[in-house]
Amino acid sequence: MDAQGLQAKPLQLSTADAGFEAAFTARLHWSADADAAIEQRVADILSDVQKRGDAAVLEYTQRFDGLDAARVADLEISQAELQAALDSLPAIQRDALQAAAARVRKYHEAQKKASGESWSYRDEDGTLLGQKVTPLDRVGIYVPGGKAAYPSSVLMNAIPAHVAGVQDIVMVVPTPAGVRNPLVLAAACVAGVSRAFTLGGAQAVAALAYGTATIPKVDKITGPGNAYVASAKKRVFGSVGIDMIAGPSEILVLADGSTPADWVAMDLFSQAEHDELAQSILLCPDADYIAQVQAAIDRLLPDMPRREIIAKSLNDRGALILTRSMEEACAISNRIAPEHLEVSSHEPHRWEPLLHHAGAIFLGAFTSESLGDYCAGPNHVLPTSGTARFSSPLGVYDFQKRSSLIEVSEQGAQTLGKIAAELAYGEGLQAHARAAELRLNPVPPMRESQ
Repeated sequence: MDAQGLQAKPLQLSTADAGFEAAFTARLHWSADADAAIEQRVADILSDVQKRGDAAVLEYTQRFDGLDAARVADLEISQAELQAALDSLPAIQRDALQAAAARVRKYHEAQKKASGESWSYRDEDGTLLGQKVTPLDRVGIYVPGGKAAYPSSVLMNAIPAHVAGVQDIVMVVPTPAGVRNPLVLAAACVAGVSRAFTLGGAQAVAALAYGTATIPKVDKITGPGNAYVASAKKRVFGSVGIDMIAGPSEILVLADGSTPADWVAMDLFSQAEHDELAQSILLCPDADYIAQVQAAIDRLLPDMPRREIIAKSLNDRGALILTRSMEEACAISNRIAPEHLEVSSHEPHRWEPLLHHAGAIFLGAFTSESLGDYCAGPNHVLPTSGTARFSSPLGVYDFQKRSSLIEVSEQGAQTLGKIAAELAYGEGLQAHARAAELRLNPVPPMRESQ
């Protein structure tokens, strides 16, 4: 079908219709279950890399990416090459990359100050209680490659890790046929990546999770990937930490009809162009405005380079939903818990207090979701598939861990020891109880340390 004949007709629903609930639920449905064949293949790759290390990594990299390297060390990108990639960029592109990185860093430094510091206090009896916040030692970041290059993913994963205090950031990025994207390498240079390897897929996840002779074992793996990468991350969780299992990209636009329809149509396109499974939904109480957005979709689609992907996404998973009110639109939004939520209204702060579940909330007509993807500052790695009901964007806190601090004074032990002993006896744990009781008065004098 030629560009002019291609159509994108998102499902049109009204909350007033008797069949709305069933149709709405069906449109939202997406299964995160990987294909059984993918699951088995991933399991085999993980096991093989765990057993054979570098040899298995080389074999799979040659098979899947066409890179015929003699050693895994040959897949490592030097810091000199990262710097050279940055230096080689056109000035306007280099300036944009560095400006985006500065904004992302500033935001995450503010995040660290707000929630990432150690603290403690003392009770009246001198007992100290608190929390010690320390960074992870080493993290791995997976940067997608192949069909497209994602320097923004490098910034969003590496910079918060760097701000958190992680000393060793290992990047893996697939480079099919050996093509290295200079913007991705430049982003790694700007973001403070310690080591980088031209390695992708389940074998990259396995190498990071288990370690090989060349690739160091990490404490946590973050970053999106295809179904093989998602399956591998799920399987190695427990050996290492992971950020999340990401589903298809999503955008939900709450519109009151005051924003130009072309703007909203393009915002719906901005997620639909990711892939056919992406979801773009409009909630609006104005039927005439919904018709204007559909007309804008019809007019703008033929000029989109990724129009086939956009059309399939909108036809299969998109929706234009007429609501009774903006209040009802907010309530439906909370049920969806979208990854990206645009409040395209002339008074967005009126509606923001009603919105409880979203990965990121974009307030006002001028706040396109794409600004958040690249350079606004907050992280673009966000919970998908309704998981914003219980999870958060990637942040500094994902690269830190917290240890409780407890220092009980002699006086405090007299009170706490009795409480603990009573509860321990109730649980049938006599050693617990006796350990507390031994510290009750009279306490033998402490021996001086040698």
